[in-house]
Amino acid sequence: MTTLLFPGSFDPFTRGHRDIARRASRVCDKLYVAVMHNDAKNHFFSRDERVYMATESLKAYPNIEVVGYDGLLVDVYKETGCNAVVRGIRSESDFRYEAEMALANRLLHPEYDVVLLPCRDDLSLISSSIVKEVGHYGGDISKMVPAEIVDFISEKLKKGRN
Repeated sequence: MTTLLFPGSFDPFTRGHRDIARRASRVCDKLYVAVMHNDAKNHFFSRDERVYMATESLKAYPNIEVVGYDGLLVDVYKETGCNAVVRGIRSESDFRYEAEMALANRLLHPEYDVVLLPCRDDLSLISSSIVKEVGHYGGDISKMVPAEIVDFISEKLKKGRN
């Protein structure tokens, strides 16, 4: 059985995230989407909210399971018995960052492997930061995030403005 892991902070979950998860789920038996905590980021949404958004956005894919995880990526990798991590890349700088992270994780767990999926052109400029910025000022985020969570994100960002 092939098991892949798609980790991220997903703050919030975007159409780009869903596209990577959808494409990865087509080449494996099981895909875990791991909503991770990242100390380097100041999360706007709580981990439970981020798990909720990913779960709602991925309901249509029966071989995808969303999990929340605090800790090292290699630990969730081992716990879920994954064959590889899946990461989306939008640019050359993403590639460089992901290559460095793969090497660092391989130092912690020699069996660690990663598969990089390039983003679709029409989704490559969408980032969680842009969604938060546009939504913060009341802009239309409906083309940036899955329809299932547009209202949830908009309401939370509106409350954050007040």
